[in-house]
Amino acid sequence: MHFIGLRHGQSQYNLKSLCNDDPSCPVDLTEKGKLQARQAAMLLQNENISRIYTSPLPRAIQTAEIVNDQLNLELLVESSLADIRSGFDGRPVNDYMKAIEHDPVHAKVNDGESINEFHERVGSFLNSLSESENDNTLLVTHEEALRVFKAWAEGLEPEQVLWIPFENCKPYMFFSTLT
Repeated sequence: MHFIGLRHGQSQYNLKSLCNDDPSCPVDLTEKGKLQARQAAMLLQNENISRIYTSPLPRAIQTAEIVNDQLNLELLVESSLADIRSGFDGRPVNDYMKAIEHDPVHAKVNDGESINEFHERVGSFLNSLSESENDNTLLVTHEEALRVFKAWAEGLEPEQVLWIPFENCKPYMFFSTLT
């Protein structure tokens, strides 16, 4: 299976280093984020993308809509691609990181989900996608989800991808023969 992962463009909360996992919270793209999405669209226009799934968070939907201006496909909102439920919505990312540092893969706080649970959620979607979809699917989502994509495609454990950075609006190609 081959698919493309795209992290959303720069958001208001990226600039403030705040967590956001609530789709009802209107965290929008910045002007730079909109530009990043337009640039990603140009990079993706020759990839023969057949389907676009997006996280339900506004910054991801906005990114997907901008990219889709070039592709003219149906946008499919997929709740499994939402960002990790940190339990720290609207609070500093550093506070969240401190709260889970004792066990970053299994710890969960404030009714959030652990990174391990997040890997299971996103991995389950990828498994179903691999059974039903053709190649050239675009998944517009979040940095933590791109870590799951890498782990899933390469057969890695969550702790092996825990700190790998993924840039805003840079397309990443994932190939897997594991499923």
